Amino acid sequence: MAEIKKAAVIGAGVMGAGIAAHITNAGIPVVLLDIVPKDGNNRNAIAEGAVAKMLKTEPAPFMSTRNAKMITTGNIEDNLDLLADCDWIVEAIIERLDIKQDLYKKIEGTRKKGSIVSSNTSTIPLKELTGGMPATMVPDFVITHFFNPPRYMRLLEVVASDKTRKDAVETIRTFGDIALGKGVVMCKDTPGFIANRIGSYWMQAGLKYALEYGLTVEEADAVGSRPFGIPKTGFFGLMDLVGLDLIPHVSKSMISLLPKSDDYHRITSEPPVITTMIKNGWIGRKGPGGFYRLKKEGGKRIKESIDLQTAEYAPSVKPQLDSLSAAKKGGLQALVETDDKGGKFAWAMISQALVYTAGLVPEIADTVFDVDEAMKDGYGWNNGPFEMIDNVGAAWLAEKLTAAKIEVPGLLKLAAEKGGFYRVENGTRQYLTTKGEYTNVVRPEGVLKLSDIKLASKPVIKNPSAKVWDIGDGVLCFEFTSRANSLDPMTMAAYKDVLKLFKNDKDKKWKALVIHNEGPNFSVGANVGLMLFAANIAVWGELESQVEDGQKTYLALKQAPFPVVAAPLGMALGGGCEILLHSDAIQAHAETYTGLVEVGVGVIPGWGGCKEMLLRFKSNPKLPRGPMPAVAKSFEMIGTAQVSRSAAQAREMGILRREDGITMNRDRLLADAKAKALKLAENYAPPEDAEISLPGPGGAAGLKLALDTLVLQGKATPHDKVVATGLAKVLSGGDTDHTQTITEKNLLKLERAVFMELARNEASLARMEHMLDTGKPLRN
Repeated sequence: MAEIKKAAVIGAGVMGAGIAAHITNAGIPVVLLDIVPKDGNNRNAIAEGAVAKMLKTEPAPFMSTRNAKMITTGNIEDNLDLLADCDWIVEAIIERLDIKQDLYKKIEGTRKKGSIVSSNTSTIPLKELTGGMPATMVPDFVITHFFNPPRYMRLLEVVASDKTRKDAVETIRTFGDIALGKGVVMCKDTPGFIANRIGSYWMQAGLKYALEYGLTVEEADAVGSRPFGIPKTGFFGLMDLVGLDLIPHVSKSMISLLPKSDDYHRITSEPPVITTMIKNGWIGRKGPGGFYRLKKEGGKRIKESIDLQTAEYAPSVKPQLDSLSAAKKGGLQALVETDDKGGKFAWAMISQALVYTAGLVPEIADTVFDVDEAMKDGYGWNNGPFEMIDNVGAAWLAEKLTAAKIEVPGLLKLAAEKGGFYRVENGTRQYLTTKGEYTNVVRPEGVLKLSDIKLASKPVIKNPSAKVWDIGDGVLCFEFTSRANSLDPMTMAAYKDVLKLFKNDKDKKWKALVIHNEGPNFSVGANVGLMLFAANIAVWGELESQVEDGQKTYLALKQAPFPVVAAPLGMALGGGCEILLHSDAIQAHAETYTGLVEVGVGVIPGWGGCKEMLLRFKSNPKLPRGPMPAVAKSFEMIGTAQVSRSAAQAREMGILRREDGITMNRDRLLADAKAKALKLAENYAPPEDAEISLPGPGGAAGLKLALDTLVLQGKATPHDKVVATGLAKVLSGGDTDHTQTITEKNLLKLERAVFMELARNEASLARMEHMLDTGKPLRN
């Protein structure tokens, strides 16, 4: 199998540029080419402009702004020779077959033998793309359909022909999986492939039946989201996100390619409300509004939604439907069986959209598992369509369809007879094949999922806030299970149980610990609600003992006689970040957003975060020596609540060290962390007590001087000054000077004292309450 060491993208539009940026996120240099602009003297202006624009784009296409330097820009008239040493060339130009085929001929004249060429097309079949292609390119050609934005959307649909080299397909699958972090799904060469074929039908059906049954956009989105296992954006929120102007283009393409017998023709329409919205430029988040918009009124931002009948905006109203109440208690089946407009709408979606999907296998993909994975990775669904059918009951659905005189697809009949599309057999998840047999879900080599382990085992340790699992080879996995994976006394109790387990392990069964979970976020930090409750009833002694207990527990884990590897993904904030800082090593998912954010709730890091950042910066060879650089750097980072936008940025911030690892594919994170833990377990020796020299009151005075300037400039609030003054005291070491050293335990004692002083402050309590109520920091 060939290795991709350099790539090229031709077409510097939103998608092409985004693909190029994400390839650099994998550490691979990229050539980015586009046409020569009609005006101006800079023949590379389009590609150069695309890179410059991405450096300002949010959400950021680059995981580090440094990656932009890995892109070489040019144009297709002067610089096709830059393709000569590229291993993979991606075409991402306008969706016109004649222009694409003309480009392929030019590429063939410059590319090296054996290089892979792919198209990012979402509408043109592979057989048409290869129809006029040079014969020598056909074996090296595939479709690689990314979803927008390429960095953040996991799905990569790959389409190959029977003439495509198997090793070329395997190279793309492996690179897409390991280097780009994608969920790679092989698709058949059919219109819309998998995700857009189903997703666009789903949106069209949602629009059609919302109008037919008289639902508001809020009601349709509420019914068609969480009860089905779909993000709360639902139908109309998703169309706003995608862009309403794109929907007719996708539908037109699908209609032109699908046979007249396909139900897509019946479901698709452009009602007056859509025509009016597009005419007025109400195309979603790219415009002034879409189905939803935020309107400024009297200094406030009011959420409005459009009336599907009149195309006029009005303040959004929270849905109140009996069917939604039923769904909360009884799930999807209870939703459908409630006789109101919400129930009728849900039944229409199930009996039309899910039934349509059930009839598409094996036309669009070989397995129901591939379809479910594509919809979860491409559209962010929590449940795939076949998982939805299992949730409502395959036999129940088949019976209800028969009663309604709706044809039951053959695959659904099989599932009804067998008991569903999925089952667990001997601790292994299986899916139903088109032959009516169950087969194991097989993970690629190097993938280890905690969800799979849970099917085959029971936790070694369990309490309401945490579970500990045996993941094999003597490694345990510590999983947070509280709401939002917040940290509380039960979390600390579970940590202590782990320490006892290792201590009493006379047979040396256990070797290492990995801290990891498969939730959307690693941990949002300490449970602020519990902290506020303790403050409101003035049990200050109890609160301080909880802070001290956390400090001791984190320090005990750091100094444990076994290695601890943290494997975060998503947010690792506050106390969650402090876990990373106390671990022997970090194996982070590329999309890890971490930082010490406690100043936002009026306190400072209380579980050793200040201490650990000082130690990290003190040992950073890039910082100048002396007592102040590490202190000033820590003060800046913690005092401004900096949060990384990626694991790469967390490394730039100093939270991840040079030896810490980054995994691009979340499905591989646990396996990578386990391997790192086992490596560390060889001849492991825990770190000794650390001592650090700090500048003392003189250093705190210097930081306070800078803080006073920020207050005068209006960049810091009065309570910012109070919190930052306390932070400066801790980071400077309190009553010490640079000729002395302070131990970890004494620094923790100082940290705890300042934390409690701030926690008693009414302004800090106001920040906590505001954060719990709004999810946003209070600037008081």
